[in-house]
Amino acid sequence: MRCPFCAHDDSQVKDSRPTEDSTAIRRRRQCTSCGARFTTFERVQLREITVVKSDDAREVFARAKIDQSVALACRKRGIEPERIDQLVSGIQRQVETLGESEVTSRAIGEMVMDGLRQLDTVAYIRFASVYRDFGEASDFEEIASAVRDGG
Repeated sequence: MRCPFCAHDDSQVKDSRPTEDSTAIRRRRQCTSCGARFTTFERVQLREITVVKSDDAREVFARAKIDQSVALACRKRGIEPERIDQLVSGIQRQVETLGESEVTSRAIGEMVMDGLRQLDTVAYIRFASVYRDFGEASDFEEIASAVRDGG
């Protein structure tokens, strides 16, 4: 594993343990060159899935993109990183268990919206504002009233 600090190609595993939801292995590593410590996660990938974008472009499914989007929506909300990781793992499992080799970005976006709605309503509205491309304040009012009314 390449060191993120000095880019040396070799590191030693100092500790390994499963994550809370047992969907990954957390490994603490130490670089053999600079001595820096860092954490990696090892996850199972059932099959390669292609994401079909709205413009019909295709790209390989990347968990990191969902992770980044959800983390941004949850920023400064006081949500534990483990809960965010559980949400992203759940979305990844949903995508993988669809049984399809291709999934639309729209379907993934809806999965994220559903998960965020249950996790934190403010994060849900933040994500929705980007995902649904809000253009006016009335768009925020609509979704906030839908959340408030439970719809």
